[in-house]
Amino acid sequence: MKSIIRLAEWKKLRDKSITGKLVGFIPTMGAIHDGHLSLVRQSIRENDITVVSIYVNPTQFNNHSDYENYPNDLDQDQALLVDEGVNYCLLPIYDDLYSDRYHFRINETNYSKIMEGKMRPGHFNGVLTVVMKLMNVVKPNRMYMGEKDYQQYQLLKDMAKAFFMDTKIILCPTIRENDGLALSSRNKRLLEQERGIAHQFYHQLLTNNPPDVITDELERKKFHVEYIEEHGGRRFGAVRLGKVRLIDNVEI
Repeated sequence: MKSIIRLAEWKKLRDKSITGKLVGFIPTMGAIHDGHLSLVRQSIRENDITVVSIYVNPTQFNNHSDYENYPNDLDQDQALLVDEGVNYCLLPIYDDLYSDRYHFRINETNYSKIMEGKMRPGHFNGVLTVVMKLMNVVKPNRMYMGEKDYQQYQLLKDMAKAFFMDTKIILCPTIRENDGLALSSRNKRLLEQERGIAHQFYHQLLTNNPPDVITDELERKKFHVEYIEEHGGRRFGAVRLGKVRLIDNVEI
């Protein structure tokens, strides 16, 4: 695996060595886990070249302490990607990605204003902007995303369609722990007692109860519920356990 920091170096390599090949792309913020690796494996099966980016994007954090405390173990992340057979790892820097100092940004005015967008103002502006930048740099044929971030997937899919981008956005199943908890880099920050009940979030989403009853049940179990909502045949939720925020969704 070749790791590349400067975007100018990547562009030269892309134009010289990758033109004409099928390219799969997985954008990440690091803290690589089996959920990310499942996307990598699908990309490797379906493409000639697989590219993974690792960039903790400051523009999508509305809470600066969350950004400062985001897990970071680049050596381990790269070792995991090497073991899977990833071809290229992009490690861009802020000055390359945001040479405009974030003066230009993508603003979706409908679906991004509910759920995650409502709870985290400005979050999706940062997500959509950085992913469009990365897609324009990598120029992948396919980009892979996990079902856990379904609202984000839908927004990026719609963005690609709205701006006539050629990349196909592929949704992949959520990877879960044995007890059902969706894999997330944030899970490592759960205290032992919190981890012991965290799976109940997912199991409550699976019930036939309406959102208000699910909210009451989770609050009774010491979760702080930010929202339980149903949209387009899916049930979405966001909760906090102690200092850790968890999101998930299921089909209904």
